[in-house]
Amino acid sequence: MSREPEILESRVMWEPDSKRNTQMDRFRAALAGACGLRLANYNELYQWSVESYSDFWAEFWKFGEIVFSRLYDEVVDPSKGIADVPEWFKGSRLNYAENLLKHKENDKIALYAAKEGKEEILKVTFEELRQDVALYASAMRKMGVKIGDRVVGYLPNGIHAVEAMLAAASIGAIWSSTSPDFGINGVLDRFSQIQPKLIFSVEAVVYNGKEHNHMEKLHNVVKGLPDLRKVVVIPYVSSRDVIDISKIPNSVFLEDFLAAGKGDQAPQLEFEQLPFSHPLFIMYSSGTTGAPKCMVHSAGGTLIQHLKEHILHGNMTSNDVIMYYTTTGWMMWNWLVSALAAGASVVLYDGSPLVPSPNVLWDLVDRLGITILGTGAKWLAVLEEKNLKPCDTHNLQTLHTILSTGSPLKSQSYEYVYKHIKSSVLLGSISGGTDIISCFMGQNVTIPVYKGEIQARNLGMAVEAWNDEGKPVWGESGELVCTKPMPCQPTHFWNDENGSKYRKAYFSKFPGVWAHGDYCKINPETGGIVMLGRSDGTLNPNGVRFGSSEIYNIVEAFEEVSDSLCVPQYNKEGEERVILFLKMASDQVFSQDLVKRIRDAIRIALSARHVPSLILETKGIPYTINGKKVEVAVKQIIAGKDVDQRGSFSNPETLDLYQNISELQNF
Repeated sequence: MSREPEILESRVMWEPDSKRNTQMDRFRAALAGACGLRLANYNELYQWSVESYSDFWAEFWKFGEIVFSRLYDEVVDPSKGIADVPEWFKGSRLNYAENLLKHKENDKIALYAAKEGKEEILKVTFEELRQDVALYASAMRKMGVKIGDRVVGYLPNGIHAVEAMLAAASIGAIWSSTSPDFGINGVLDRFSQIQPKLIFSVEAVVYNGKEHNHMEKLHNVVKGLPDLRKVVVIPYVSSRDVIDISKIPNSVFLEDFLAAGKGDQAPQLEFEQLPFSHPLFIMYSSGTTGAPKCMVHSAGGTLIQHLKEHILHGNMTSNDVIMYYTTTGWMMWNWLVSALAAGASVVLYDGSPLVPSPNVLWDLVDRLGITILGTGAKWLAVLEEKNLKPCDTHNLQTLHTILSTGSPLKSQSYEYVYKHIKSSVLLGSISGGTDIISCFMGQNVTIPVYKGEIQARNLGMAVEAWNDEGKPVWGESGELVCTKPMPCQPTHFWNDENGSKYRKAYFSKFPGVWAHGDYCKINPETGGIVMLGRSDGTLNPNGVRFGSSEIYNIVEAFEEVSDSLCVPQYNKEGEERVILFLKMASDQVFSQDLVKRIRDAIRIALSARHVPSLILETKGIPYTINGKKVEVAVKQIIAGKDVDQRGSFSNPETLDLYQNISELQNF
């Protein structure tokens, strides 16, 4: 007998209950009834869902109980490929906010909001949420917000952000948000492109035990957004009587803004009935090659995709309490809030996940009965470094799932979770991106968890790993591609009239096929996936995506620096850190004082998360003949790979400067 299965067996960290009755299994059974499909297991269900993707999404529309006022005429045009960006569920009319607010149990909690260092947890029931959203929407309508207008939040992760977003969506306005840790440049690079009519913000935030005043940043952001008709300031840390908003034009406190919406009687909720493809969110690329691209995500596509992930993959019901540690500037925030559509309670946490103690999130799990906890992979690694053992200090009885994303989850983190957190939990590493505002692959309640692997590709997502020749590869590294249409792809990019930026972003590598910009490896035996880092110049330390150009804009304002190069370095666990190389101007000397000033400048303009791990001096930076800085080649060299294509460089000798740099060893 071969020993192979035994070796594999030792890597199983979690197995589904054989007596389970999950929503994934119920969906499979429903297909047998409706379509006579006999699908024996997840793999067969998955294969059918990508081969017959139109039928799959039609069946899930029913199973997911989507609220609509007009049914669709056609799911999708089968003659169109993913690069044609086909319209989905043509003819249907619905509203995203209506789907999130459909649960009418009066006293059921919709939102819990917790803040760093505060004992009190605010609670909002579904009924209160409906009333609040009606009031916000009424005030927005009174000031002239219409279908298609942009409403933005420069906000912490709390109740105001959710209510403002849902109100905007109920009207058919487009929501976009960024978090207070973004500096002025980072916010204006994004919001100035979409010309918002209304902005919500706060006067201050608390992070890592410190209060950070937000008014000066807000003032500068407002100066850069000439189309703003109103600036709504929410007293978040202090009371309004100590906040001076007089310097900010068109500004008003939240209370006064909402008072305008009240009228004689309480406003009623009105949900504009809009096409499935109507824009809901604008999300941003990381700005690798200039200004961040503004990706427009549809109301229907976002809703049906998030519901699929929550209900089928996450087995979420109205009994669940979910918390994802995120800011409003990360797509996981949008994904988290959509859990309301499944009737779950959503926990919003604002602050550091390590203050007042590294147990703060575990304390919340026990206090609120959280069932699904989501985090960045980095946080789990930090807890392990700190030798925390939540299984000894906390009950964690309600917790059935831990989700991780942002960067690859290390193999040793799987060991850590099962040994020191909870042995019976489903540890779901999930991966996708802002580009699809969701996941290509992730957690799955019907199949085992193998150490170091994402469990499986998600239903309806025709994902493969391709080599440079455009052929699928198994068990070896390839480019993550998606070969068939998906309802969650952006409908378009803002300010991209002829669609050229969109095509360049996803369809320039393999014609007609979505190339995501990630390397991955699919295990042919388990169906599991290992993510292997970005395949372009995007930086993604700890799950904060940004582009090297955001760093260059700041560094190159220093007269001592003539040029710079910012690249990621990966260790063998797939963890990423950012390295910044500086080429000094003639007669200038590299110094630790300069390093400190650059770090401070990046922190102030962007955020603490953008600050490179190492800043080193270099004597030369490689460029292509047509004048493009070449990050990818340096990234390859510091990873120990050779660069063959030296002919396209104007100064190929500079590549040798990046061989065997002592500071980069032993990462």
